[in-house]
Parts: sequence; structure tokens; C-alpha cells
Amino acid sequence: TEPATHLPDLAAGLNNLSVQLGDMGRREEALAASTEAVRICRDLAATEPATHLPDLAAGLNNLSVQLGDMGRREEALATITEAVDIRRSLTDVNREAFLPDLSAALNNLSILLSEVGRRSESLAAITEATGIRRQLAQANPDAQLPDLALSLNNLANQMADTGQREEALAAIAEAVDMYRALSEANPGAFLPRLADSLNNLSVRSDDVGRHEEALAAIREAVHIRRSLADAHPDAYLPDLAESLNNLALYLAHVGGHDEALAAIREAVDMYRALSEANPGAFLPRLADSLNNLSVQSDDVGRHEEALAAIREAVHIHRSLAGAHPEAHYPTLALSLNNLALYLGHVGRHDEALLAITEAVDLCRALSEANPDAFLPSLADSLGNLAAVLRLLGRRAEASEAGREAEGLRNPKSTRQPPDVGTTIGLPTHLTFRDPGGGPTFEA
Repeated sequence: TEPATHLPDLAAGLNNLSVQLGDMGRREEALAASTEAVRICRDLAATEPATHLPDLAAGLNNLSVQLGDMGRREEALATITEAVDIRRSLTDVNREAFLPDLSAALNNLSILLSEVGRRSESLAAITEATGIRRQLAQANPDAQLPDLALSLNNLANQMADTGQREEALAAIAEAVDMYRALSEANPGAFLPRLADSLNNLSVRSDDVGRHEEALAAIREAVHIRRSLADAHPDAYLPDLAESLNNLALYLAHVGGHDEALAAIREAVDMYRALSEANPGAFLPRLADSLNNLSVQSDDVGRHEEALAAIREAVHIHRSLAGAHPEAHYPTLALSLNNLALYLGHVGRHDEALLAITEAVDLCRALSEANPDAFLPSLADSLGNLAAVLRLLGRRAEASEAGREAEGLRNPKSTRQPPDVGTTIGLPTHLTFRDPGGGPTFEA
């Protein structure tokens, strides 16, 4: 009855609804709400840009997150790029008012660029966001240090993706120091973020071979998250399961395989319970943790248990991909790689060939649509295919797959793949590692 008065409030409500639906794993509904909010804001901004362009940028920011969650990464990237452009133009009018919003949009742009394989552009975006927030924090540390710490967390991830591992470690260590100081002053607000950054510190420490430091950081993260989950299980059990997943990985790196197996089993049990209550939000995490359970089981020689776990992971990833192929084909391909590995370990080479062939087909389709992001996965899968074919005595086909894999990994290489008579093993299995508090989208 009074659209001029109430449409802006409706758009704001739809934006918030989309965030809550997304957090519950109800992605289609979240996307619908966000899409409606953007449509309203776009109409309003067309008639009163000075008033409604900031709301349109906020809606586009959230819409990009929902599109990304659905696996529609190119659309998500186009949407967040528009949000960045709007917020950049707004800073030209009122820099002080809109610079924080620009940094948040740049943060999200960085994540989506990374997801489509444009890593150097991703690093440039998060570097700009971090620079803005460092400048803002110098002027107003109480208000801006939390945002700076968040951007440092994401900067570390992008640095690592571009091979700058020592620089990544320095960035996440700075974020940990900030969150530690913030949590001492206000533990209720910042202990969860400290745990997130410790989780990422463990990842970055492990990347540079500092396995004991990685283990110490993830143990502290688990300790914090266990205390938070004891007080508020609904809010913090997912975070605890995430850190237990990584604890298992780093325990295995230092030879603590039995303790690693116990940790990943606890994570699987948590995700199983969480997915029963909310499958939309937690079935993907259950599948990832089952994948890692298969890795830890195989490491201690429990090959049949490893095979059972990876079969369940593949089943879940396949069902998820049936509903949302763009979002879940990559993880299905990873799990099929591991399924082939464990089938090979128990001598079921024909079944292994079926699994790895399917993985290659998936990776080939993904790489045709997005070569920057998925050609490395195709190369890995082709390498595994070559290994399985050798085990089956199909040497000519194995050589062909090996040559293609080598060509993808190093287009200028003239090196031949291993002689067809050489006995080789399957490459190291793939594991899922949770990045904790980052990359973190900002709603």
C-alpha cells in the first residue's frame, strides 16, 4: 500500500533472511530471498541513486555469497564485481563513510577470484582490502582491528595459494596476535575468532614444514572450541568438528596415527549428528570428514574400514552433486580419486579403474569450463588413471594418460612418463583440510 515508505525495509529484511537461510543450509531459499532483495534495491536505486546505491551494493554483496554457495561462481564473481564498482564510486563521494564497505566487498571479491583460479587478481584484491583496513585501524583501532585481523586471515590464504608461504605464515601470525589481545579484553566476542585464526595458523605452519608448531596451534584451537561447545553446543560444535578434522591431519604428519584416528572419528560422529538435524548445512562436511577418516584408517592399515568410509563419502557427494552439480562435482571427483586408491589397496583394480575414470571425466568437464581452477585436478586424476592402468597391465593406455598428465603439469616439458614396465604406486591420497576462519565472506 505504501511502497515508497516500506520497500527499502522489505529489501533489508529479505537480505537478512537470506543470510539466516544460508547459515541453515537452505541455499535455494537463501538465493531466492537475496535475488528479490537485489531486484527491489535495483529499482529503488534507479530512481534515487544517492539514497539507495549503498543498499544495492549490500544486496549484491550478499547475493554473490549465495550464488557462490550454489556453485555458480562466475555469476557470483560478476555480482561481487558490481558491488565493488558501486562501493568504489561511493568512496569517491564520501571516502570516510564508504571505505569500510569497500574493504568488505574487496574481501569477498578476493575469495571468488580465488575460487575460479584467478589467484594473482585474488591476491591483489585482498591486499587492497588489508591496506585499507590497516589505514582505518591506525585511526580507530578499537573499531577496526577486528576487521584488519579478518583480512589478514584471508590474505594469508591467498598468499599461500600463490606460493608465498612464509609471507602467509607472517600474516596469519599477526592475525592471531591481534585476536589474542582482543579476546583477552573481550573473550565472549573474540575467543571464537582466535580459535579460527589458530586453526589457520596450523594450516600455514604445516605448509612450511613446521609440523610441531602446526600441531600446537591446532591443539589450542581444539581446546578453545571444546570449551565453547561445552557451553553452547548448537553454536560451536561445528567449529570443534572442523578443528578435530585438522588435528587428525597434523597428528598423522608427526606419526601420531592412533590419536589421529581417534580425532577424526570424533569429528565424523559430530558431523553425523549435525547432518541428521540439518542435512543441508552439514552433509557436505560429513562427506569431507569421512574422506579424511578413510585416509587415517588406511594409514594404520585398516584398508577395509578406509574403503567403507570413502564409499560413504562418495555416496554423499554423489547425492549432493545430483542436486547441485556445480557446487559438488569438484569434491565428488576428489573422493572418487581416493576411492580408486583404496580399491587398489585391496586388489580390486577393475573397480578402481571405474572410479578413477569417472573422476577424470568429471575433472575434464570442470577444466573445460574453468581451466585455471581445475586443470591441476585433471592432471592429478590422469596420473592416478595411469597408475591404475599399469596395475591392470594396460601399458599403452597408461603411457597415454601419463603423457597427458605431464603435459598439463608442465606444458614445456619434454620428459617422458615412467617406462611402461616400471612398477609405480598410486600418488599420495588427497585429504580435505578445513581453513577455519578463512576465507571468510562478509555479509
